[in-house]
Formats: sequence, C-alpha cells, structure tokens
Amino acid sequence: MDVTELWTKIVLWLGEHAPVTAAALRPPSPPDLAELEAEFAVDLPEELRKLWTCCGGTDTDVLADVLPPFYTPYSADEALRAWREHRRTWMARWERPACDYYAGSPGSSFHPAWIPIAGDGFADELVVDLRPGPLRGCVLEWEQETAQVLRPEWQGVTTMLSDVYRALTEGVPAGHSYATVTEDGRLDWQIR
Repeated sequence: MDVTELWTKIVLWLGEHAPVTAAALRPPSPPDLAELEAEFAVDLPEELRKLWTCCGGTDTDVLADVLPPFYTPYSADEALRAWREHRRTWMARWERPACDYYAGSPGSSFHPAWIPIAGDGFADELVVDLRPGPLRGCVLEWEQETAQVLRPEWQGVTTMLSDVYRALTEGVPAGHSYATVTEDGRLDWQIR
C-alpha cells in the first residue's frame, strides 16, 4: 500500500475504534508543494507529497497521537511553521549544523534538511531526513531537550504508516509502542 491508502485505512480505523482521535483530524487542503520546496530548499520525496495531500493535521493546540509514541501529524502548513520556528531557534547554526552529512546519521543541532511531520505538543518532533545518502527520506525523532536525533525510527513515511496500521489492526508494536484506546475513545500508545 502507498501513503494515501495507508492514511485512509488508519483514519477509517480511528473513526471506528478511536472516534475522539479521528474527530481531531482535519481534512486536507491542497498544499503548494512548489512553494514548500522553494522555502525548504529541497526536493520533497513523493511519499511526503502524498502525506500532505491526504493529511490535514489538527487544529492548533489539538493533539491526536496518531503516530507513536505520542505524535500528532502536521499538515503542510503546520510543518512549515514548525520548520520556520527551528530556523529562528537555530539561526546561529543553520548554515553549519552540528550534524553528520548523510541522512540517517546523528545530529546535535537542528538540520535545515529535516522536515517536521508530527509533534508532541511540546517541542519533540518526527522529521523526514532529506540530507543526501541511501537513507534519504527516513523518519527521525528530534528530541528538543537534548537537541539531538540518534538513529532512524523508520526507513520512510510509508514504512511508518504501515507499522502504525499493523499496530492498530494486528496488535503488534509500532517501533517500541503498542496501540491502545482509552475509555473516552482516544488512541494512546503504550511504550513497552
């Protein structure tokens, strides 16, 4: 399955089993992908383009932990806002980040080629790594408190969504988390 099919199946599952989480998700609005590429100064991979054409994120300050262990997906506009905030925060290191050159390698300052796709409502995020190399497009977990990423969490957006879908429908872990649904109808990820 591709990104669009997986996202659709995840949203349908949420609607049936975790309706509060499903209700928090906004419908997508078509992003201006050329404008995003120009601002990010990178070519967006097809799976990221597809994600933003089917995922509208949530309203500001609304959390819907669709992605493990506690991340709310961003729309393209939310991703751009988050990326711009990182640019402001890391301005002194923006041109020479404290990161290895190749995608998937560790870093200890935010890299301009990391594109945020989900956040935890505080400052940690899932980012797609668009640095060069064989792991270009992998998904990393940015930890704001320690200002670092360590290793890829997933090979790409499709792999991440596939793991989420399998976790929801088969009860297997997605990364190091298991999907549960709270009594009030919210998806919750339990780290084990």
